[in-house]
Amino acid sequence: MSGQHLASPADAGLQVWADVFGRRAGSLPGAGVTWLADVRRRALDRFMSEGWPTPRIEAWRHTSLAPLAAAVFDDGDAQPVAEQIAALKAGAPGHWLVFVDGAFDAALSDIGALPAGATVLPLSQAWSDHAEVLRAAYGDAAEGHSTSALNLALASDGAWIRLAQGVAVEQPIHLVCAAASPRAAHFLRHLIQAEAGSQATVVEHYVGAPEAANFRHAATRLRLDRDARVTHLKLQQESAQAWHLGEIDATQGRGSTFVSHSVSLGARLARHDIATHFADERCETLLNGLYYVDQRRHVDHHTLIGHEKPRCVSHESYRGIMADASHGVFSGRILVAPGADGTDAIQRNDSLLLSRLAKSDARPELEIYADDVKCAHGATVGQIDEDSLFYLRSRGLDEAHARDILIYAFAAASVARIESDPLRRRVERAVRALLPGGAALEEAA
Repeated sequence: MSGQHLASPADAGLQVWADVFGRRAGSLPGAGVTWLADVRRRALDRFMSEGWPTPRIEAWRHTSLAPLAAAVFDDGDAQPVAEQIAALKAGAPGHWLVFVDGAFDAALSDIGALPAGATVLPLSQAWSDHAEVLRAAYGDAAEGHSTSALNLALASDGAWIRLAQGVAVEQPIHLVCAAASPRAAHFLRHLIQAEAGSQATVVEHYVGAPEAANFRHAATRLRLDRDARVTHLKLQQESAQAWHLGEIDATQGRGSTFVSHSVSLGARLARHDIATHFADERCETLLNGLYYVDQRRHVDHHTLIGHEKPRCVSHESYRGIMADASHGVFSGRILVAPGADGTDAIQRNDSLLLSRLAKSDARPELEIYADDVKCAHGATVGQIDEDSLFYLRSRGLDEAHARDILIYAFAAASVARIESDPLRRRVERAVRALLPGGAALEEAA
């Protein structure tokens, strides 16, 4: 009919999220904070204007969100998660914040005693007394991809961690994000502020029911002041039907150290954007990652290390294991700005293909505008080494067991970089539970 606009499927898919915002905006924590309401509205407007990223955008060339954009999510049929949370906490000391379906669950959490000067709160509790303090750290609608804007508009909760000058939190701070509703969409936003000389280890766990097809978007923003040290471990163990989009963005002050471990073991589609920026001299960072996908699952890591100041050091290593008809993507960019002399940067990605249909796309990238630097990068894609397999078989192992050991050894090289013994053992168990021959490997361990 002339003069009448018929909505396209893409328009309808975006309108769903505008409707979600309309229902949730008034009840989101901090809804009464004027500047926050304005930021959320601008963020939604940007998402509605740009839509979901498509493979026509270079950073999303290998990752299509079309199935996610067409998926339908609801908040019904919540299942109990108390036993799952208890299993995670069993025998693991630390400070625990638990978020269920995007909301802080005080009954399942156990923050415990913290040293003076350390603040660990859910954002839903922090808005009432700390809104202006949070303003500088919360983020802006113009930052990141359009998915970042959707997170900013709809984030319902998250953790606020603030460490005063010189404060060291000895035990890990665990942020557990559990899905009770099997087809729900939740958005979380974590803020970590480490003042001069402070130290902490923060662990993000993402878990869900075995068959849950939920959607989670999590953004973590870190600000490290002079000589601060933060170790961050993200352990993503959602079901093979879930969707997961994650962002980690760090800014480092002079002499600070940021260590990031990204372990991606679940989800139908998982995308992890990880970036750190050196705002002053003598910063150090380690970006370490391990991912495993099987069936037709897809995992994508995009990283950026901004060497914007002199005499900074970065080491980056990601390893992927792809089975069946799965697809792994790594795109890493190291940017050395003019004047960033004395830069020392190493980047590497290694992929192990367990079948002829498995696929890996690797794009390590150095962009250098300074002269006095030491930089290297590389990538490998291959199958199990036949000489190593022959060696193990000559020692009495059958072929299947020998293959399983070699696969686990490939993964263990990444896990070994986790310094904390309890956290390393936790990741080792999670990896063995998924890999071929995992039961035998667990028994041997």
